[in-house]
Amino acid sequence: MSFFKKLFSTDKKETLDKGLEKSKTTFFSKLSKAVAGKSKVDDDVLDNLEEILVASDVGVNTTLKIISRIEKRVAEDKYLGTDELNQILRDEIGALLSETNRGEATEFEIPKDKKPYVLMVVGVNGVGKTTTIGKLAYQFKKAGYKVVLGAADTFRAAAIDQLQVWADRVDVPIVRQNMGSDPASVAFDTLQSAVAQNADVVIIDTAGRLHNKINLMNELTKVKRVMQKVVADAPHDVLLVLDGSTGQNAFEQAKQFTAATEVTSLAVTKLDGTAKGGVVIGISDQFQIPVKYIGIGEGIEDLQVFNKYEFVDSFFK
Repeated sequence: MSFFKKLFSTDKKETLDKGLEKSKTTFFSKLSKAVAGKSKVDDDVLDNLEEILVASDVGVNTTLKIISRIEKRVAEDKYLGTDELNQILRDEIGALLSETNRGEATEFEIPKDKKPYVLMVVGVNGVGKTTTIGKLAYQFKKAGYKVVLGAADTFRAAAIDQLQVWADRVDVPIVRQNMGSDPASVAFDTLQSAVAQNADVVIIDTAGRLHNKINLMNELTKVKRVMQKVVADAPHDVLLVLDGSTGQNAFEQAKQFTAATEVTSLAVTKLDGTAKGGVVIGISDQFQIPVKYIGIGEGIEDLQVFNKYEFVDSFFK
């Protein structure tokens, strides 16, 4: 299918293949059992496949769409062998994701007409938010951009210190205040500093509390409003970081955060340590918000731009 007529960079693809190994192995061992002794795709095989997709955290709604597509193929082709099922799944999931023009980027790039490009990062504590910011800073700097970080998660001293460690490691400037400072004040100072330094990219960390959506909404709204005093259309992107290893919980967090603030893109982390990689397929389909980045390892290089062609190819390789 034309969906897969893409050129993948070898190093990136090998890392992705390795990062999705657990998800892939678990999925295909279940699939092998589901089709054992069967020569053609019948109702039993489809029922088993539905269970496997849901168990792989693809999500119920997305699973039903995929099953519906395969049922249509079965009806059209009359006879589909179980040995063809892997290819059919690859094609149909690929086709499902290709219905949107998102997830086609291959490089860490920013719009040329936004300077500085302001990225506000949100997400609950523990999902890999600060690590994602550090790795993003590394990738943007490597791509030739001048980056400034802002430590606006002022509720935890650990968050400020952790971001400082990443700023030192990547060798980019950071704007920080003491724990308990006003997050909006930190964001304001960060943007002023970025403008003064003629920076290309600003990445603002924010608090990860979600026990009170109203407070969170008010806080993030205030941060945005104050940033706009310096850069009129900031933030240009609100990136929600989700822990892929939590499966369905990642869906819930996405629902909660999209209700609390206007999220414009997603990063799904920790995919290398889990068999729940299917969550990326479900999140890509269910939320009309693009998955921009995926985390597939501990290394500084192991944050990748999410490309749906590469992802589906690796998952069903």
